[in-house]
Amino acid sequence: MSELRFVRMGFGAEAVEYQAAWDEQRRVHAARFADEIPDTCLLLEHPPVYTAGRRTDPSERPLDGTPVIDVDRGGKITWHGPGQLVGYPIQKLPRPVDVVAHVRRLEEALIRTCAEFGVATSRVEGRSGVWVLGDPVDQRPALGGLSLDLDPRLTDEEFDPRMNGPEYAPSNAGQRREDRKLAAIGIRVAKGVTMHGFAVNVNPDNLWFDRIIPCGIRDAGVTSLANELGRDVTVAEVLPVVERQLRAVLEDAELRARVVERTPA
Repeated sequence: MSELRFVRMGFGAEAVEYQAAWDEQRRVHAARFADEIPDTCLLLEHPPVYTAGRRTDPSERPLDGTPVIDVDRGGKITWHGPGQLVGYPIQKLPRPVDVVAHVRRLEEALIRTCAEFGVATSRVEGRSGVWVLGDPVDQRPALGGLSLDLDPRLTDEEFDPRMNGPEYAPSNAGQRREDRKLAAIGIRVAKGVTMHGFAVNVNPDNLWFDRIIPCGIRDAGVTSLANELGRDVTVAEVLPVVERQLRAVLEDAELRARVVERTPA
């Protein structure tokens, strides 16, 4: 892979509105497709905003009608806002693009980043992103006085954690010792060039996630570096580490096209 260029768009008081960042993504995407610029990763913070990927179900959106921006990435609904480091790697990949391999590379860079801060993270089979793994199910505390065998999230398809008290809130997953997502990933590939990317929860107010079903997942929650470490961590601290790990993983990657199995005639 060619050298990866980083563009720091805005943080803190200069956080970038989602629509402005999306417009810039499309501009950079077109320039990368035309080989006018190298692979580029936009890094920034957003003001508070909910965004919904193509697979978002209506039942996963805010119950109070809070506006949501529908976007053309994969995945479901999530939140972006202060205390969260967002990255949009815009890369040209061999066609047909191996989307799963691209996601795995982003996960690896973020897992390495978390490790540098002393937080052990992992992947969860069937769920993209970077996770802090919870205790084994049989060692977790009971929910609301119920045994785990009666956990309504697992037995009732219509159960809504947003309407059943803080013990089910995504932001409290650490107290429940459940799996909890520290970094989310959602991408789109057009004309062999990637868009959208990742969001690392550094020190956000995770209560924002309690108003939605984050990523459509009802039996796990969210966390942050600050939550896991029990101390303040800033986006400014994490930013150079993310850049270094993305560069190490993406620039050293051996890029291959997705293998397409052909059916015998």
